Formats: sequence, structure tokens, C-alpha cells
Amino acid sequence: MNLTERITIKLDICHGKPTVRGLRYPVEMILELLSSGMTSDEILADYDDLEREDIFAALAFATRLSRIKRIELAEV
Repeated sequence: MNLTERITIKLDICHGKPTVRGLRYPVEMILELLSSGMTSDEILADYDDLEREDIFAALAFATRLSRIKRIELAEV
């Protein structure tokens, strides 16, 4: 399974948010844990059904979302 296949979007799971392997772990949650300073090992210790590749997949998903051409800002 490649990294992009690990991220699923299903309307009946977490209100359609991107999740890891159809589990109830939104990509957003994984990113928040990492940005709070938790290491991958700490996350894996706290969430038994997550795999290291799931964390990599969440990061890869976020990377793809951040690849935008430009941001239009409204003038204030």
C-alpha cells in the first residue's frame, strides 16, 4: 500500500474528513499531535492501531494540500 492509499475519505466516517485507513483518526489529528511536539514513537505508543506509515501518509497528504499556486488575499 503506498502512502496516498492510506488516506481515505468516506462520508460516514468522521463527517467526511480525510482519515487514516478508514479508521477514526483524522489526518488533522495526526498533524496536531506532531505540531504539539509529540514524536512519531509517542503517537504510535498512544494509538496501538496506527502504523508508522500512517504518520508518513498524513504528512504526505498535508504536503500535497499545501502545493498551491498562489493565495488571493482580500483587500481590507
